[in-house]
Amino acid sequence: MKYLLLFLCCCLTPAWADQDADFLAARTAYLAGNAGKLDSYAKRLKKSPLEVYVSYYQLRLKLETAAPDTVQAFLARPEDNPMIDKLRGEWLKVLGHKAQWTLFDSEYPRLIKEDAELTCYALQARRHTQSGSPLSEVRELWLTGKGQPESCATVFAAAFDAGILTEPDVWQRLRLALEAGNVSLAKQLADKLTGPHQFAASLLDRAATDPDRYLDKAKLDQANAGQRAVAMFALQRLAKQSPDVALAQWTKIAAYFPTAEQHHFYGWLGYEAARVEDSRALHWYKAALDEPLNEQQLAWRVRAALRAQNWAEVLNSVNAMGEVQRRDAAWRYWKARALQAQGQTAEAVKLFTPLSTEFSFYGQLAGDELAETPGAELPAFKASAADIAAISALPGVRRTIALYRMDLRAEALQEWTWALRNFNDQELLAAAEIARRNEMYDRAIGAADRTVNLHDFSLRYLAPYRDVLQTHIRENGLDEAWVYGLMRQESRFATSAKSNVGAAGLMQVMPSTARWIAKKLGLKSYRDSLIHQLDTNLKLGTYYMKNVLSSADDSPVLASAAYNAGPNRARKWRGDQPLEGAIYAESIPFDETRDYVKKVMSNTMYYARQFGTPTPRSLKERLGIIAPKTAENQQALPTLSGDPPLTGQDSPVAP
Repeated sequence: MKYLLLFLCCCLTPAWADQDADFLAARTAYLAGNAGKLDSYAKRLKKSPLEVYVSYYQLRLKLETAAPDTVQAFLARPEDNPMIDKLRGEWLKVLGHKAQWTLFDSEYPRLIKEDAELTCYALQARRHTQSGSPLSEVRELWLTGKGQPESCATVFAAAFDAGILTEPDVWQRLRLALEAGNVSLAKQLADKLTGPHQFAASLLDRAATDPDRYLDKAKLDQANAGQRAVAMFALQRLAKQSPDVALAQWTKIAAYFPTAEQHHFYGWLGYEAARVEDSRALHWYKAALDEPLNEQQLAWRVRAALRAQNWAEVLNSVNAMGEVQRRDAAWRYWKARALQAQGQTAEAVKLFTPLSTEFSFYGQLAGDELAETPGAELPAFKASAADIAAISALPGVRRTIALYRMDLRAEALQEWTWALRNFNDQELLAAAEIARRNEMYDRAIGAADRTVNLHDFSLRYLAPYRDVLQTHIRENGLDEAWVYGLMRQESRFATSAKSNVGAAGLMQVMPSTARWIAKKLGLKSYRDSLIHQLDTNLKLGTYYMKNVLSSADDSPVLASAAYNAGPNRARKWRGDQPLEGAIYAESIPFDETRDYVKKVMSNTMYYARQFGTPTPRSLKERLGIIAPKTAENQQALPTLSGDPPLTGQDSPVAP
């Protein structure tokens, strides 16, 4: 302990503030491309812990023209720092672009973080010494619906020249691009097709812009495979907008498609129907027969079966998945539930038992099925003073603290992740404790979350600010465990957290929502800047939690979905019949909100146990039963602008 305190005392000197100011000024000069001003600050930061960043800034501004010796001297520095590998990757791209393969080959083996652009440059480099052999690795890069970097164009062309890639590969990638909605890539690929697959690339623009009109005018009686693919693309776009409209078009043109392509359409129609809770989804999935489905289609086939409470179909759908997908905790749990529902209890227990040892939403639910007691004591391995002293002395940890202190959260996260990348459990928990003591609560939770065998749940589920929160929790009659479960997911207790959609503070409240709440509460002196003030943010956030809870049958599952995606969306996702809370959560059509609700409810259980809830409740009991749709609960709530703005860290991906 005394070593850590000594370290912190050394950091918190008058020079610390000057050093921070100089570093922020140097960073600003770099971002502005002002090399002269950057050089002047670099001299003042020569012996600071963040000098490596300043040296990176200086070299990065002149990387295109820098002498190899200068770059290599920086890359040979002894520090274990992400900026060194970052510059290595950037220099390798410069070398690859200039085809300087000797220098590229000498540095590439030292690279740690790679990307597709560098992979393709590496394949180009190897062609100079290994002839055509590296081209056999091109197929994996080629078969994707995403665009690839320009550096891949050369190796793709060489692979076609060598006969490693052929026109069927172009056709396969075009179909992947269309499934991904990547029209620009599909148009490029269309120009490479000949014979029965050939079609005018301009058709894709028309199909994407107005698929209904395109299908009305399409002449498919003598269409070739390529033209049918464009029509199928239009149908997929239409199904995303409205399964009914897509089906109406399909009845007019289905006869022009071979049987396999008809089955392909039904697989997509079932998928899109499942995502909008259309009860016909399973019927259309069955019409797809044995047509291969991708992972997303298979996942939504299970979800459609869950909402229909068709356990036989749940089991069949999970069994239809590939081995890797079936290993996901969600599908192991639902398969076990399906077996249990069909009287195969012993087989279900075989799946529930190992799953119940996992610290996750579905691990907790599996424990509920085995009637495990939720009040059992949580693991609490404590790092020793010696471990904490050793980790606190690491330059990467010191740099993280300095960057975090300056609110450079992205750089701090990069440094922290790099410093911890090879840590064992004991070291991770020591790092988590250091982060906690420095009020880097998000980093503490992140480190504690990564342990495999040794755990400290008091660090994994930190509960700061309890004294400030108590008044607001009592005022709104909220469950403290649920409040903390939600806050942990929203911000991980970083007071300066701000999402890419503008949500701010511990409770990630949107500015417009905050103004609406402030008006409701009669806060006449409220102004937008107060959203970052701790007590105000908690006051606004807990009031909003109570507001959405009251509008959601007092269900924390519905309310969590409402907090993230808006009350009207959460109400719309109810079923036509009562649904288990777990089924409701699993079938939320927004990817981010579905994950969010599961994690909030899982967090809530851990906080309830930590806070010593008098009568422990199982997760399944907390999730409860979600009442079905009624005329009353489907009426849009009067709010400030339709649905209140989203409050989550990222806006959901709409279906």
